[in-house]
Amino acid sequence: MIILTYRIETSGSIEAMAAKIASDQSTGTFVALPGETEEVKARVAAHVLAIRHLPDAEQPSIPDAGPGPFKRADVDIGFPFDAIGTDVAALMTITIGGTYSIRGFTGIRVVDMKLPEEFRGALPGPQFGVAGSRRLTGVEGRPIIGTIVKPALGLRPHETAAMVGELIEAGVDFIKDDEKLMSPAYSPLAERVKAIMPLVLDHEQKTGKKVMYAFGISHADPDEMMRNHDLVAKAGGNCAVININSIGFGGMAYLRKRSSLVLHAHRNGWDILTRHPGLGMDFRVWQQFWRLLGVDQFQINGIGSKYWEPDDSFVRSFEAVTTPLFSPDDCALPVAGSGQWGGQAPETYQRTGRTVDLLYLCGGGIVSHPDGPGAGVRAVQQAWQAAVDGIPLADFARSHAELAHSIEKFGDGKAA
Repeated sequence: MIILTYRIETSGSIEAMAAKIASDQSTGTFVALPGETEEVKARVAAHVLAIRHLPDAEQPSIPDAGPGPFKRADVDIGFPFDAIGTDVAALMTITIGGTYSIRGFTGIRVVDMKLPEEFRGALPGPQFGVAGSRRLTGVEGRPIIGTIVKPALGLRPHETAAMVGELIEAGVDFIKDDEKLMSPAYSPLAERVKAIMPLVLDHEQKTGKKVMYAFGISHADPDEMMRNHDLVAKAGGNCAVININSIGFGGMAYLRKRSSLVLHAHRNGWDILTRHPGLGMDFRVWQQFWRLLGVDQFQINGIGSKYWEPDDSFVRSFEAVTTPLFSPDDCALPVAGSGQWGGQAPETYQRTGRTVDLLYLCGGGIVSHPDGPGAGVRAVQQAWQAAVDGIPLADFARSHAELAHSIEKFGDGKAA
């Protein structure tokens, strides 16, 4: 059985609205059906399993919903596995298909999903995940420290390569294209790969360390996206940025079946689904679909994000992608990003359970360091060393100039 939990808000009957979801999303419709026999319903009809009442909402989540009170409850609805199977498109259709269209809701949100054992191994899941990301970067016992090429748009291949060269020499572990950068006329992917990969491979030859560079390969045409993938792989690359909302389930499934690269998921557009607390879908539900399809690394914002998301939401997202669906191998590597610099390292370390199993991704927090991107890398490394050792950043900075200058630059929270 597949169990979906909906947070229902209504001025009517919670019980009636829960039953309506179960009926409309399985066998029923607006009138009784001659073919909807007890035998059919016993085989594939959804059922309300539990109702947990919550405090009333003061205002309706959907405007102009009429008079209250607006009652709320978390409702578990069980869908027989035989009605859906392991197809994620069918699963998403059952989850949200007609649910949001039902009259009578003043708010409706999917807040949890529990999948049965039949899903174990039915979909490919991460190819590399946490362990593979660590193996390919050669990083153990500390976070993987990464950055983003900035400015996000506008740099030509040779200009990007110049910055990448400095970052590599400074000891960074991971570099990525910004999610908005794919293959524009001023920086075609082929030319970017040609300019960057020799730097990565030369450094590997000299030091034994291969910096992971994630090239943006997303494309609406799966065949073109695979050609982008092959271009990176043939040049010796090992990672790609995937805009998962933009390529969809089909694009992701097509890519994962054929991929030899670490798939770094950017969740841009997810906020549309979740920003209103009474509507949409929780990340803990949404991320399961993409992990089943094969995401290896998952961007989830961070502490003190430059965007709207509060810290508690980041912590919940971190817990979601690191909680096994069926085994530890199906976890994605959490990627803390968005306005990060070394200053958030201590709280990130504490609030994620004192773990270093993450990719700590700083854009402007590295490349805008007053002493240059190389010093930015060292400053973040120093901040994490201080966090893990339990030393206040201000104390550690007294003997580490890069961290001290980083605090001076970004201490007002204006890293980008």
